[in-house]
Amino acid sequence: MVGILALAATIGVITVGATFVIIGGGIDLSVGAVMALASVWATTVATQSYGPVVMVVCALLVGAGAGAVNGLLIAYGRLVPFIATLAMLVAARGLAQRMSDRRTQLVKPENDAIEALSTTKALGLPLVVFVFAAVAVAGWLLLNRTTFGRRTFAVGGNPEAARLAGIDVRRHTVLLYALSGLCCGIAAVIIMARTTTGSSTHGDLYELDAIAAVIIGGTLLTGGRGTLAGSILGVLVFTLITNLFILNGLETSDQLIAKGAIIVVAVLLQRRGLRAPTP
Repeated sequence: MVGILALAATIGVITVGATFVIIGGGIDLSVGAVMALASVWATTVATQSYGPVVMVVCALLVGAGAGAVNGLLIAYGRLVPFIATLAMLVAARGLAQRMSDRRTQLVKPENDAIEALSTTKALGLPLVVFVFAAVAVAGWLLLNRTTFGRRTFAVGGNPEAARLAGIDVRRHTVLLYALSGLCCGIAAVIIMARTTTGSSTHGDLYELDAIAAVIIGGTLLTGGRGTLAGSILGVLVFTLITNLFILNGLETSDQLIAKGAIIVVAVLLQRRGLRAPTP
């Protein structure tokens, strides 16, 4: 269980941000690539020379900045979320490869405070699990106990009605994607702590896992309805399933097929549950 929680920490933090975006009526396909870019940027020689605090701040700023660019393209550039975030996926992955010259960048020994997040334990759990828990709790409070959360449901449910009610829909959209990017930055710190590296290959297909966890948790892909607690449960279930696949020696290709099937079944069950009863 400790191992599953530690494995779930990275994708779990990303899923928190993805839940906000999907409830708000959007989609973010760039989360894995943004996390990779943040990890590479934070582990460059120039950044590491300033110490672990600057590395963490760098990862958070890169993630939030990339997310804000997504939001600006969607809200003010009027691009479809699928296209805007797909473009960011390609661009962020390419920039990460260019910055790292396609090489894995190691965290220097003098910055071992980053690695300590994964190796140091409290109450028998690695610190990265507590980071995940803190992000999940903060996200739940933001979604369910603040005006920002109520506006997120309103924008996702009916953007035009939300606009007529006085909500700045475009500004709120930018904030949602910036929040998703910030979660990617936090996930980059976690992946750096677990692997002591920054790499352009980090986060490959994480967008699939994040969206799957959100759907399994009961959030509608059309927006306006969902729970963060359900998404967190979806992360744990999906991580457990993946772990069982690995323990049973299932090929990577078969794992991807199974994950795709799980997503399809989850969406079909959602549609069946929403279908109005026949009079």
